[in-house]
Amino acid sequence: MAALAVVAAAGLIVDDRVVLGAPVWFKPFKFAVSFAAYGLTLAWMLSRRPSPGRLGAGAAHVVVVSGLIEMAIITGQAIRGRRSHFNIETPLDQGLFVAMGLTIVALWTATLVIAVLLFRARLGDRATTWAIRLGVLIALAGLLLGGLMLMPTPEQQADGLRTAVGAHSVGVPDGGPAMPVTGWNTTGGDLRIPHFVGMHALQALPLFLYGIEALAGRFARLRDARVRLRLVLVAAGFLTGLLALVTWQALRGQALIHPDTATLTALAALAAATGLATYAALRRHPARPAHDLPAPSSTTTPALTTESPA
Repeated sequence: MAALAVVAAAGLIVDDRVVLGAPVWFKPFKFAVSFAAYGLTLAWMLSRRPSPGRLGAGAAHVVVVSGLIEMAIITGQAIRGRRSHFNIETPLDQGLFVAMGLTIVALWTATLVIAVLLFRARLGDRATTWAIRLGVLIALAGLLLGGLMLMPTPEQQADGLRTAVGAHSVGVPDGGPAMPVTGWNTTGGDLRIPHFVGMHALQALPLFLYGIEALAGRFARLRDARVRLRLVLVAAGFLTGLLALVTWQALRGQALIHPDTATLTALAALAAATGLATYAALRRHPARPAHDLPAPSSTTTPALTTESPA
């Protein structure tokens, strides 16, 4: 995928063809970069398990094969100068689009298997374990939200679903004015935004934890394992709330950069809740009195007194 991203970047320079208002090599480039990050992150997460196991290796191979098939179709359609997603104009286009749908189902299922395996293993301290687990869960939700793009638009239904089924945009046609780099619609809702936010929680939560650990040398409170865990939970709550917010905004046909009062109010409430939760997570909680602590048991072993990932 990294090599394909380089090829697609070269295509952006030398090939001036356009599909639905975007350079023909833009989608292969974005997807190659996204798949590279996705595969690298899942590989790192699986490496945290004490033993890889056949099921984890099998699920990882399904992710790889699914990604290769998906990118082969996207790149092939770019070479042909054709739209890859939602295109049912010809029997070939329709067959390729159905194949892409099947590969995404396989990829989502394999990622779910990996998530189950990650919930059954100790992946480090509690903060690391839950950063990985919750990142995968939010990513699964983001992948699932991609299915909203398959709903036919009113225009497509009126046309009898002859050339396309589904769209990225809500309330406006695909291919209109777009944001730089991301390509998200600036005049209507865009379902790629919640898809993006959810998927990249996979990287965001572990990177957030690394940031906390990097700051621990300067801020003593961050050296407390309980504080780091609470901050990870707050960050996961914020990402979940943000995912719900941008999904709601997109389904109302509202562009990300043109929020209305309701959206801004919801965002302010999310920010306030996150700020209060962060303050509570950083507060120094008083130590429990000695008489409140459970009496030591003669059967307790060192292994049982270590920190549990749950």
